[in-house]
Amino acid sequence: MVKVCIFDLDGTLGDTRQSLVRSVEQTLARMGLPPITEEQCISFVGNGARRLMEKALAVSGPENISRIEEAMEVYGDIFDKNCTYGVRSYEGIHDVLEQMNQMGIKLAVLSNKPHRQTEKVIKEMFGNDTFAYVQGQKETIPRKPDKAAFKLLMERFGVSGKECLYVGDSEVDVAAGKNAGIKTISVSWGFRTKEELKAAGAEYIIDKAGELLQYMKEGGVR
Repeated sequence: MVKVCIFDLDGTLGDTRQSLVRSVEQTLARMGLPPITEEQCISFVGNGARRLMEKALAVSGPENISRIEEAMEVYGDIFDKNCTYGVRSYEGIHDVLEQMNQMGIKLAVLSNKPHRQTEKVIKEMFGNDTFAYVQGQKETIPRKPDKAAFKLLMERFGVSGKECLYVGDSEVDVAAGKNAGIKTISVSWGFRTKEELKAAGAEYIIDKAGELLQYMKEGGVR
């Protein structure tokens, strides 16, 4: 029986593309560097802000990688102002979360987005009462796919991995769920294609949010 359902944020709960692309574009422009494409930017999302900017700098020119600390300072300022720009929850997500709460399932968010911005985006899309726990990336906790954040969450709720379900949209989420020993559902509406998810080893992929609720009502995922 699933007692806690854990969600990734970007590409899983919400479409945050505009905020990410806008922030990277403005960061590179402020640094006097050429832009990258939207497709490149989204493909770099998933491993946290630092990795995003490292890859963006590499595309703009390998010699620019040495400017990562400058980039992080600039990006941090810009993204804090833009993190809710154009964000929207995916179709059906609100209803699924509401019904899961009514079923007594605890809901949590584990994201590689910086913690401050993770909280701001969740509040913008879902308010303060939907999730029992929201955790973004912090320097004191290794980012996904490391299992550390999952372990802390399970301790917080007093549950085992068998009592949790993880929902994500990327290869990072597939690996994170396996590392944490948690049943993982991948979603095809996010930042990766179904083919990319299969190549990453995704065992179960859903195409609509309602499919998640269907399996939860059946007492867990088959």
